[in-house]
Amino acid sequence: MTVPEEALRTPLLDRLFARASDERPVFTFQDHAAVDHSLTWAQLAARVRAVAGRLAEIAEPGDRVAIVAPQDLNYPVAFLGTLAAGLVAVPLFDPASKSHRSRLDSALSDSAADIWLTSAKARDRVRELGEPAHLLAVDEIDGDGIDPVPVAMDAPAYLQYTSGSTREPAGAIVTHRAVVASCWQASHAYEVDESVTCAGWIPFFHDMGLIQLMCLPLYAGARSVFMAPAEFVRRPERWLRQMSDYPNVFTAAPNFAFDLAIGAAARDGLDLSGVRVALNGSEPVQPRTVEEFQKAFGPYGFRREAHRPSYGLAEATVYVASAGPEGPTVTAFDRAALAQGQAVEVGPEVAGSRELVSVGRPIGQLVRIVHDGQSQPDGSMGEIWVHGPHVAAGYWRRDDDSFDGYLDGLGGWLRTGDLGVFHRGDLYITGRIKDLIVIDGRNHYPQDIEATAARAHPAIRRDRVAAFGVSDARGEGVVIVAERLRDAEAQPKEVTRAILRAVGGEHEIAVRSVHLVAPGALPRTSSGKVSRSAVKKQYGDEHE
Repeated sequence: MTVPEEALRTPLLDRLFARASDERPVFTFQDHAAVDHSLTWAQLAARVRAVAGRLAEIAEPGDRVAIVAPQDLNYPVAFLGTLAAGLVAVPLFDPASKSHRSRLDSALSDSAADIWLTSAKARDRVRELGEPAHLLAVDEIDGDGIDPVPVAMDAPAYLQYTSGSTREPAGAIVTHRAVVASCWQASHAYEVDESVTCAGWIPFFHDMGLIQLMCLPLYAGARSVFMAPAEFVRRPERWLRQMSDYPNVFTAAPNFAFDLAIGAAARDGLDLSGVRVALNGSEPVQPRTVEEFQKAFGPYGFRREAHRPSYGLAEATVYVASAGPEGPTVTAFDRAALAQGQAVEVGPEVAGSRELVSVGRPIGQLVRIVHDGQSQPDGSMGEIWVHGPHVAAGYWRRDDDSFDGYLDGLGGWLRTGDLGVFHRGDLYITGRIKDLIVIDGRNHYPQDIEATAARAHPAIRRDRVAAFGVSDARGEGVVIVAERLRDAEAQPKEVTRAILRAVGGEHEIAVRSVHLVAPGALPRTSSGKVSRSAVKKQYGDEHE
């Protein structure tokens, strides 16, 4: 199945303005007190016109406009107003938290955006970042504005800055064509139409949040119900309640969020039978999470088939592959064979097996497994390459060969940097090329080592472990850094010994050192994932 050419001819904003007289709610923001605030299609169109009109007065075609706003109703108005003015949006975030200030500074500098959009409430905080030529609060802009400016489909719509888990964030150039292509793919993969509620909390500045909670609802005519990410982190039960309170829900989150939700205690009156799809993506999907989430919420109506492991990345405007209506498929592979680049299925009870969750099959694009420049057959591992109209046009102001792959007589393949394998037609992700640990000629995947370390002792926070390879006078080895759970009473030596025993026994590798750190001490990306590159920079110097 390919994306029809006619679907690639209409910009996303045209779909909004085709519903400009519709009085149904399109965006609903749930604030810290769980109070709903909504915009109808008609109200949204009017506010977008006003912002576009103001931007047209101060900007030139091709100018970048940074969205530095809280996750509330002002954010989609700012983003869509920028697109309506024919300018290039740079979706970022309100600097309320200092933890990702360096990423924000880097993106603002790299994009060279002279116009910043925010809200009146956040304006003083945003001023601390610098003095752009124009700083506008979108909730203070009024007037009739303008209709959307005609745009070329291959022109940049926005710069999607990567999360920075393996390197410094880079701005993927997402064209208007790529946006609608990705929305078409996601709408077919997850069966999103006007009857669906796109619900969640994923940040709008993250590729998954931007498509799932903003662009896809506009494309499909659906409704978006969202909250700020911090509200989910503080009270994971709010996400569950959101899924329970609205009909026909399509939600999305990384694996760690499903783990957090499992621990939510407030379940009275919860009804998850209306959850059509719960996309699990953005980080490796853990088999245990799938099973524990089902055990916890199956009694509340959650269907196992609704859990949809998926794979994507910013450079592909988020969507690459997803499980279908059958739900999660968990397969055990021979670990030694995987280390040699082959997927050999074994029983889960076999010693030395590694369970992986399939991320399903691609829709509307070509996906290949490539090794030494050659496409690999089913069962052989290699780098995942992607080709389709949803692939970004490159990185902003950077020369990079990631988008210049040539295969099967076609140029323009995206080299993802991810390792994977097709098995029985389904795609399995095995790791990142840059993160691969090679010891004595054998490949080891950090997420496997991290999972083993996390299970070694109950005092370790399961989703806050990092493992990386080092080379010192003793040869090649592994360093493990793990966060302690808050209020954990175990002695550090006890926890360290447990990690050493577990990792050494299961993986037969030399662990050079184990660092136990305080809760929240591990550096993370803006999407919440542990940044292995930053962890290695912080804890690996003693071994280099």
